[in-house]
Amino acid sequence: MRNMFAIAKRELQSFLVSPIAYLVTAAFLLISGLYFWFTLNWMVTYRDIPTVRYTVEFMVVVFVFAAPLITMRLLAQERRMGTLELVLTSPVKEWELVMGKFFAGFALYLLMVLPTLLYPLTLEIFGNPDWGPIWSSYLGLLLFGAVLTAVGLLASALTENQIVAAVLGVAGNLLLWFFAGIPTYDPSSSPRLIQILKILDLRQHLDTFLSGALDTRDIIYCLSMTAFLLFVTTRILEARRWRA
Repeated sequence: MRNMFAIAKRELQSFLVSPIAYLVTAAFLLISGLYFWFTLNWMVTYRDIPTVRYTVEFMVVVFVFAAPLITMRLLAQERRMGTLELVLTSPVKEWELVMGKFFAGFALYLLMVLPTLLYPLTLEIFGNPDWGPIWSSYLGLLLFGAVLTAVGLLASALTENQIVAAVLGVAGNLLLWFFAGIPTYDPSSSPRLIQILKILDLRQHLDTFLSGALDTRDIIYCLSMTAFLLFVTTRILEARRWRA
């Protein structure tokens, strides 16, 4: 456990001195802030119920592309610099390395999301928002952030090129995002396959959080998907240890 927290601390400190982290954060806050401002104006103009549903949904879409930019260097850079082999031959266990890297990436994700809590507070000025859907939406945002971070970390473990890692991470996130739409291109797809892909589809679970409902199946999906992706990443590093 000590090794895991030491790795997480080192990586987070590395993030905080990296211009890429600040550029991604600034771009995310600018884009999401403008989107919230437009939706707020729309709700005020048409006297709609104040909500952050549309903004949170938009933020998840942005993170589908932004999360791999955060995680692309976590393991790819170690491989490129040749330090991954040194780490793997040290007393540090593979799962400690993976979890340390994951917590660092997820901590940066939380730091990016934290300023957006001003959005629901702003809604209090323009109306009386229902805080139930707001809290459930943000819970979904955090859980989906864990999944997207785990996808990016897995992509980073597959290559030593950070750009390739980012592309693979985006491709993996888009695959999870459009799982339910895949069978529609094949009329012969079995109903069982369609049902399985719907279960794996990110949007299906996100809609539940955004609606204000809390379903344990959606929480279990996010946690199990994150755990599975981290497990696969750990196995990849174990295979590299045997080759090191």
